[in-house]
Amino acid sequence: MKTVLSTKKLLPNQRELLLNAGLGFVEYDAIQIIPVPFDIPTEAKNFIITSQNGATLVTQYISLDPSFSGDRKSHINIFCVGEKTAAILKKNHLNVIKIAQNGAELGDFIEKNYKNESFHYFCGNKKRDELPTILHKANILCNEIITYETHLTEKSFTQVFDGVLFFSPSGVHSYHTTNKSRIAFCIGETTAFEARKYSNHVIVANSTRVESVIAKAVKILIK
Repeated sequence: MKTVLSTKKLLPNQRELLLNAGLGFVEYDAIQIIPVPFDIPTEAKNFIITSQNGATLVTQYISLDPSFSGDRKSHINIFCVGEKTAAILKKNHLNVIKIAQNGAELGDFIEKNYKNESFHYFCGNKKRDELPTILHKANILCNEIITYETHLTEKSFTQVFDGVLFFSPSGVHSYHTTNKSRIAFCIGETTAFEARKYSNHVIVANSTRVESVIAKAVKILIK
């Protein structure tokens, strides 16, 4: 039986997708997300959120802050990356203006359409630089607010896996600190960019969903 390694703990239905296809799997969390204290400035109107972690923490903050119970919440405009990030925000009745596939796409959109606006970027300590760089070069004010820290979980495996499932650039880096991968199955181009530093065989899922990464692994490995 071919076996894959998932660099994040899967949900029961996601595990079933692998088992039903005839793939064995091992799973662990290659990274740990640690929330850190942060504040949302009163003048903040345009939010940039590029991860589900950032979306969760921002919505939690807003739900606990009484000042967001009135018009302030309705005047927030959010520019985000990923459908699942957007789903968290919409579930909490926040106004999502743009959903991009990655930070570079979002930066280009803001540069073209909101050049005279200022932004607050809620991110982790290991964020990628593409988006802030685009905004900086365009002279668009972007205040970065760290909402969480990403800690790498280094773990060595003696088993050689037929494929490794990756869901973030940090997860790629964490795994390859002490291991190698035959085939890297990645959730998106940003993760794939990092994986190509370590592997010559990198495959990108059709969408930024865990299930899509699994489906791609099944298609390639089960023949």
